[in-house]
Amino acid sequence: MSLHGKRKEIYKYEAPWTVYAMNWAVRPDKRFRLALGSFVEEYNNKVQIVGLEEESAEFLCRNTFDHPYPTTKIMWIPDTKGAYPDLLATSGDYLRIWRVGDAETRLECLLNNNKNSDFCAPLTSFDWNEVDPNLLGNVIDLVHIINSLETGQVLGRVNLVSGHVRTQLIAHDKEVYDISFSRAGGGRDMFASVGADGSVRMFDLRHLEHSTIIYEDPQHHPLLRLCWNKQDPNYLATMAMDSVEVVILDVRVPCTPVARLHNHRACVNGITWAPHSSCHICTAADDHQALIWDIQQMPRAIEDPILAYTAEGEINNVQWASTQPDWIAICYNNCLEILRV
Repeated sequence: MSLHGKRKEIYKYEAPWTVYAMNWAVRPDKRFRLALGSFVEEYNNKVQIVGLEEESAEFLCRNTFDHPYPTTKIMWIPDTKGAYPDLLATSGDYLRIWRVGDAETRLECLLNNNKNSDFCAPLTSFDWNEVDPNLLGNVIDLVHIINSLETGQVLGRVNLVSGHVRTQLIAHDKEVYDISFSRAGGGRDMFASVGADGSVRMFDLRHLEHSTIIYEDPQHHPLLRLCWNKQDPNYLATMAMDSVEVVILDVRVPCTPVARLHNHRACVNGITWAPHSSCHICTAADDHQALIWDIQQMPRAIEDPILAYTAEGEINNVQWASTQPDWIAICYNNCLEILRV
């Protein structure tokens, strides 16, 4: 990435703890706002909301709130028009919805899908549907859970956000680690998941009696993450546990990867597609590197990334700003950096 020009290309924020979960706000009036989750191996953890002051070129902490256990994922409501309340979702022991205010952030709704037990398995991930922000999908153990939110959009008074479980289904043979809605077919009903059984499975909320296996890891290694192409819903990316490569899949050609990205020298931790281009993807890994790839020559082999950035630590997470395609955020150690690409 070029580090010259009139404006700064890198902005850095140092948190008081190790950062793991992180994500950009989507609202157009909050251009450089991100939420960060602490990774502290105890019950008491934190979430911070930070914003970049473009005049002073410094990140400021807007507010901090307590969170039980480390957050495994953070997402802002995918509301590009500002029509809904300013909501933030986090996963950890439960799926929580928070209402973000200027002075404080308060818990709006806790979605507890485990009514029969005194203890809970961790939620490893969830996804918020871009077409219908009332739908959230999360995964726990072997189960996919689709939640319906009631955001109570009544003008003139504040309504509580509430939610309920709409659908639960079991499809994987082992724990499910990630879930992601696809933009295919209108963007509301299709989603995919990956898990410890090493498979990528695709679902349709209108036909939940069956799923489609679109890939299985040859060694049955657990698949930790999946990420849909933002412009072309035929493509998705996934990565196996402790793997140095990212696999690109084409749902029209199941079970055969269309590309393998394997320039990392340590295990990959994050993948994020460009919001504005169907052929660009960024990967980040324990080798301190964030790599941007151009995959438009698929199915020919993709040999090398087109851009590389080396951080000062193992990169835990990478997110491409959906409303600002010039910016990518990474986190490593206790640092957040946003990079102009």
